[in-house]
Amino acid sequence: MARIVGVNIPSEKRIEIALQYIHGIGPAKSAQICSALKLKDGKRLQDLKTYRGIRHRNRLPVRGQRTQTNARTRKGKRVVVAGSATKGK
Repeated sequence: MARIVGVNIPSEKRIEIALQYIHGIGPAKSAQICSALKLKDGKRLQDLKTYRGIRHRNRLPVRGQRTQTNARTRKGKRVVVAGSATKGK
């Protein structure tokens, strides 16, 4: 747990939320600080090797969406694998 300006910053919360514990920093200022420092909240989850962190690393949907037929935005362009078209028949 970090301590800034006499305030304990919780380490289990997202960075944007944790910065708001400091007096005078709200949601807008917190987001501005994170973007200026180029901080990514997913990096903390990846370091902890949580389920969500692994999904971030593999560029898959994080919040329980189905991936068999959808999730093209997150997964990217389709990759054709040889012989996979005839597997289902």
